[in-house]
Amino acid sequence: MAYNEFEAKAVEFIRTELAKAAPSDRRRLVEKFILAALGSIPWIGGFVSAAASFKAEEGTVRTDNLQTQWLEEHGRKIAELMAALKEIVLRFEALGEVIDERIQSDQYLAIVRKAFRVWDQSDTAEKRKYIALLVSNAAGTRLCSDDVLRLFLDWINLYHEAHFAVIREIYRNPGTTRFLIWDAVYGELPREDSPEADLYRLLIRDLSTGGVIRQDRETNAAGQFLRKKAPKRRGSVSPTVETAFEEIKPYVLTALGSQFVHYTMNDIVRRIEQGQ
Repeated sequence: MAYNEFEAKAVEFIRTELAKAAPSDRRRLVEKFILAALGSIPWIGGFVSAAASFKAEEGTVRTDNLQTQWLEEHGRKIAELMAALKEIVLRFEALGEVIDERIQSDQYLAIVRKAFRVWDQSDTAEKRKYIALLVSNAAGTRLCSDDVLRLFLDWINLYHEAHFAVIREIYRNPGTTRFLIWDAVYGELPREDSPEADLYRLLIRDLSTGGVIRQDRETNAAGQFLRKKAPKRRGSVSPTVETAFEEIKPYVLTALGSQFVHYTMNDIVRRIEQGQ
């Protein structure tokens, strides 16, 4: 897409969404959300100013300089931001008036500001999609507190797409093992001393220590975890350490991990609930 198209779309979007005269009460609520989102991204103002300056030079010869490249790059990001905001607003409309009080609350707008700071720093479309879903679902779903939602944003910022692939597979198949996770996501097993095996150990360790996944354990009626009985050893001890791809210990999402999936990956949740 040519730069002029990016420029026109960006300026038109910001003007129509933020400078509408005498909007309806509901539209004002949506504008409040959009202002919080755009206000959290520091380069938005600079882009509009630079775009206006660039437009004023239409009659002159333009060179492919750093300013042009910066505008083109941020023009692409503006287009992605527009699409994300419009998708969220459409979700708001589907939820109806029940969310009106929520989306104008200071607590929710604080989440929006943090969410779009993380969105701006995200380098993949997958992460930006998770953020948009979290913002939408946080307006109409109250499974957890706003403090936990901010933690989920930290997780999106911290973890890599490889972590999210493990999370998705455990959600789809609770009680799966490290071997089955690897087989479903990657296929052929690498050597134990390979970089791939080291990375896989790191993924599992990150998600376990981060409180996203855990080994499945029995609980009593009060929800307390029961101690595992130490297995009786028979025969000689194996000369090798446990494989990164062991296939005995089952893994599940923690309660927090399950909430994270429901807020950020509800397309996955929907397909599973529909048996697809």
